Amino acid sequence: MNRRDFLRLAGLSAAAAALPWQNRLAAAAGAAPRGRPNVLFLAVDDLNHWVGYLKRNRQTITPNIDRLASMGVAFTHAYCAAPVCNPSRAALMSGLRPGTSGCYSNGDYFPNYIPEDVTLCTAFRKAGYFVCGAGKIYHSSVHRPAEWDDYQEDRHPAPDPKVERVMAGNFNITPLDCNNEDMPDYKITSYGIEQLGKKQEKPFFLAVGLHKPHLEWNVPRKYYEMHPLKDIELPPYLENDLDDLPPAGVKMAKPQGDHAAILKTGTWKNAIQAYLAATSFCDAQIGRVLEALENSAYKDNTIVVFWGDHGWHLGEKHHWRKFALWEEAARAPFIWVVPGVTRPGGSCERTVDFMGIYPTLCDLCGIAVPRHVEGVSIKPLLENPSAAWTRPAVTTHGYQNHAVRTEQWRYIRYADGGEEFYNEQTDPYEWTNLATNPDYAREKEALARFLPTANKAPGKGSTTAKDDPLKEAAEEPGGSKAGKRKKKAAD
Repeated sequence: MNRRDFLRLAGLSAAAAALPWQNRLAAAAGAAPRGRPNVLFLAVDDLNHWVGYLKRNRQTITPNIDRLASMGVAFTHAYCAAPVCNPSRAALMSGLRPGTSGCYSNGDYFPNYIPEDVTLCTAFRKAGYFVCGAGKIYHSSVHRPAEWDDYQEDRHPAPDPKVERVMAGNFNITPLDCNNEDMPDYKITSYGIEQLGKKQEKPFFLAVGLHKPHLEWNVPRKYYEMHPLKDIELPPYLENDLDDLPPAGVKMAKPQGDHAAILKTGTWKNAIQAYLAATSFCDAQIGRVLEALENSAYKDNTIVVFWGDHGWHLGEKHHWRKFALWEEAARAPFIWVVPGVTRPGGSCERTVDFMGIYPTLCDLCGIAVPRHVEGVSIKPLLENPSAAWTRPAVTTHGYQNHAVRTEQWRYIRYADGGEEFYNEQTDPYEWTNLATNPDYAREKEALARFLPTANKAPGKGSTTAKDDPLKEAAEEPGGSKAGKRKKKAAD
């Protein structure tokens, strides 16, 4: 898309309807037509764009995810609604963006922000689907019985390492001397395989949520051996990358935290090896589910949607984990296989975000889209991956921090007014912040039109209410002791 066309398209208003979403809830969804398809809903935690089909990192080994990508339409520019587990999943499953619901952080207990009657699961149950799942669909694998006909409790502890714990900076990267069958994700995928092998009396919505490659990066040793340490390469990296960022961006990068610990211990390559190993383990579990689907009675009438809840940094911009608005944290794999709609080998370069999952599934299954849903159906892109598309992807991290992504640009505006602006076509690692360059004022202004206008103040009990989302890394494994106590309480 050239600059002139972009300005023309970006001039379209993206403001949502002004009415509060509570007043726009639709009545119960009507029954879908006969012959409606099943849904296999595959979610992966902390899976960034280091998968084969996205070609971001040549070291990755993901043959099963790549095979899935070849079966339908694989999106190359898909982005989360929030670069944090809890708000990303809450937004995707409810159709409500973080600024609309007020669910911004892992410290926000999502049931306090997302009513049961607005969710994707509820819409499918009301339409007569058998809704079942296992693993991590919502944050911390919290599930509410009203949304599910059947749900396998996520109570499978990972095996303890049989050797002394191995660390890379703040991260536990101990290889496990165990079998795949001993891992929680193996048991989660086994649930999905069992459901695909049963005779289902109703069309089904089957959700399978994998934990890896979320921390800790403890997976069977054979996956480490697939990625020899001597062959590990660091990601493209600029030593002075933070020099042109506003203070809010530097604070978000948090270079004095995980990155400083990695450099101090000289374990950058070790951490990358562990992340690649955990990703390859995840890929093997996805392969098990795909094989079960191919061998099932439902292979020709089942929609497959595959998504990662957000990306992950591994040292780019001196940053680790998610918790940021840059490409590494916001971009994730996104694949659709829809019988009768998608064609094998489809690749879509349009920018989309995961708010489109809810309305698209409803659209494909003949279910009325509830009026509160803020995303739009991407069915036109499933039918024709090259179709015109005027909507950018929008990502929110905490209160009033937003990023807008088109095929060419990324615009970030922080709550304090700080800005970043990148040309993604010439600067894919976002090394040059153009926000203060007057030559790009019109482009920046055009993207600003798409910034969310709903910015609900953080509620009591939220980590964002008493500080800001930049402290969320403490809630992750390997964070501070206080953060670990918070996580244990939340789980």
